[in-house]
Amino acid sequence: MLKCRAFWQKLAPLTRSSSTLCGKSTTRVLKCESSVRTMQKARMSSGLPRGSGDNILYFVFVGGAFLGGGAYAYNLLKGDKQRYQDRISEITSRKNKERVLAEVEPAEKHAAEPSKAPEDSPAVSRPEIPPHAPYLLIGGGTASFAAARSIRARDPGARVLIISEESSLPYMRPPLSKELWFSDDPNVTDTLQFKQWNGKERSIYFQPQSFYVKPQDLPEVENGGVAVLNGKKVLYMDVRGNKVTLDDGTEISYDKCLIATGGSPRNLHAIERAGEDVKKRTTLFRKIDDFKSLEKISREAKSITIIGGGFLGSELACALGRRAKDSSLEVNQMFPERGNMGKVLPEYLSNWTTEKVRREGVNVMPEALVKSVSYQDDKVEIKLKDGRVVRTDHIVAAVGLEPSVELAKSAGLEVDSDFGGFRVNAELQARSNIWVAGDAACFYDIKLGRRRVEHHDHAVVSGRLAGENMTGANKPYWHQSMFWSDLGPDVGYEAIGIVDSSLPTVGVFAKATAKDTPKAATEESGTGIRSESETEAVASGATVPAKVPSIPKVPEQGEDYGKGVIFYLRDKVVVGIILWNVFNRMPIARKIIKDGEEHADLNEVAKLFNIHED
Repeated sequence: MLKCRAFWQKLAPLTRSSSTLCGKSTTRVLKCESSVRTMQKARMSSGLPRGSGDNILYFVFVGGAFLGGGAYAYNLLKGDKQRYQDRISEITSRKNKERVLAEVEPAEKHAAEPSKAPEDSPAVSRPEIPPHAPYLLIGGGTASFAAARSIRARDPGARVLIISEESSLPYMRPPLSKELWFSDDPNVTDTLQFKQWNGKERSIYFQPQSFYVKPQDLPEVENGGVAVLNGKKVLYMDVRGNKVTLDDGTEISYDKCLIATGGSPRNLHAIERAGEDVKKRTTLFRKIDDFKSLEKISREAKSITIIGGGFLGSELACALGRRAKDSSLEVNQMFPERGNMGKVLPEYLSNWTTEKVRREGVNVMPEALVKSVSYQDDKVEIKLKDGRVVRTDHIVAAVGLEPSVELAKSAGLEVDSDFGGFRVNAELQARSNIWVAGDAACFYDIKLGRRRVEHHDHAVVSGRLAGENMTGANKPYWHQSMFWSDLGPDVGYEAIGIVDSSLPTVGVFAKATAKDTPKAATEESGTGIRSESETEAVASGATVPAKVPSIPKVPEQGEDYGKGVIFYLRDKVVVGIILWNVFNRMPIARKIIKDGEEHADLNEVAKLFNIHED
């Protein structure tokens, strides 16, 4: 900096001299007189008569200064660039050394400890509950399992998380009130293995533990899988944020969600008001734990009273009644209807069924309305409105199911005021990425209108359809699911559509043979759950013979209804069918309902089911 200043000080006199010469020349030009005189031309840069060598020296020094400054700047920038590259190379080299050391040190440590097993090394820490699930299924029952299986079939790499309040893996509920009670295995409550009517043995679980992935491994497992998170309940659902909150505060986000929460058994108000002593001696039959508890009670108690005359109540009555034949157990069954399954079966068939249940060793009490329940003298006392009093050791309340719709409030989902359950469309959608299946779904049946169904096969069919639609199928619910009930191994029926005893019915019956029993039906189909042999295919070629209409035969009281078909009519169109001890004919019944036509002679329609074959 000092050198530059000294240099410019030397050049200053030359600069001033040049400026003075220019000024003098200019003054001469401006001070012209009246006569024009020839003036000497002023030359600034081309040299003056005096000091021309000084000007040349000035320009040489200025040019040299510029060239020197440019060279200095160029060398400075070039040096900075080289130093920057050297610094980057040093940093990169240091990181590589650190990474190599990080890889080598564990290997050297492992080599120094050869006796340590690989499984003792610390595993990668993953949260027990995955924070995200592409497919989230709320509920651990049949509908959820059917949906999971359907999702995996259409999307093999799918990751599915099932959240279940129960401690058990997904299982089928029908054997809890049917086959398990007829097992000869004293450890049946532990094994939960049952013999089908055809003698084959199986478990109530859909799949063993090995089928499922651990929840914490679900995000990382190759090719996806199905995980079950047991003992957890979804308390809150954020539809806009696509996430749910569990009872322990954990949040799980999702891409698509299925609500299959099922329902809870209803209880009588008289029992709820009776106090803890009565509640402790009451079973609301629904789950595995309820079966285990009641099975133990049936071996210890002297008297059990079942309240309810529907499917579940009648099945349990027959099961316990048969057990009572070999013990001192007293089994009572009471209900407000005039006969067993009075809300479903026509009166004549309901009366016949009631007598069948009585023959199984059950004290059947129809037209029984419970007034109050109390606990006195180590007995539960049931007072009826007609004055009758029943004293018993234990009560089984089988009075229906209340759909679990607690999530409706937080999720903003609609609950049907007539049927209960989440209101969904024909594709089982409640929102664009939320579906509902099973007992909790109030769906639109494209043939029979708005419905809600509480049966195993409906859970299978609706769960399967919801799973398909979650993967983009967009299918409407058109498949008519069936349901069935067995009163022991000798009497059973299958039903489809709307079967309501308040509707007009036409029944066509024939004499039964040895093969017309639930036991024979399972032997023929090879399954214990008869709906497993169901397909969505309709019967082809099932046409009604065109004959002259005949008057249906009205069944008479006391007649032996060995096997037959009962048609339920609405506006002269068949909307429901019961196959009484007629099995493996459901595709035909499904086609009749799907066609939705008026039939002049239902006796001829009944022939499609081959009920008159020997």
